[in-house]
Amino acid sequence: MSTADITRTRHARKSRKVPPAIADRLTADRRAAREAHKAGDDTEAWRLLERTHILSQPWAWPHIRSHIDMLSLAMRTRNGREVAGQLARIVVAGPGSATRRYPLGNTGRANVPATQPMPVPDDLAELLATG
Repeated sequence: MSTADITRTRHARKSRKVPPAIADRLTADRRAAREAHKAGDDTEAWRLLERTHILSQPWAWPHIRSHIDMLSLAMRTRNGREVAGQLARIVVAGPGSATRRYPLGNTGRANVPATQPMPVPDDLAELLATG
């Protein structure tokens, strides 16, 4: 699957286990998001968590975890709309991934419709294409 194809279709998950390169990126971006928040850069923290959401969608637990991370940041920033949106998304994330019914590329934030597919950034598409 080419990186162009991955922006138009569901990710062709090759394994139930998250590939090491994707797992490493998820860990690094989650850690960087926490550090960005501690440094007062919540815009960067949200950007990084959006990327973890896009990468995690094909796998149920990492997908749920991305929404838990977003919920945590929403609570720390006292963003009530985002808290409510993340609570709803936590409920549907696991089943959506398990049944492969998720909107590819969606950032996972409450400011976008939960079912809206979005373009996948090229670097993430390359990672997903290899995993």
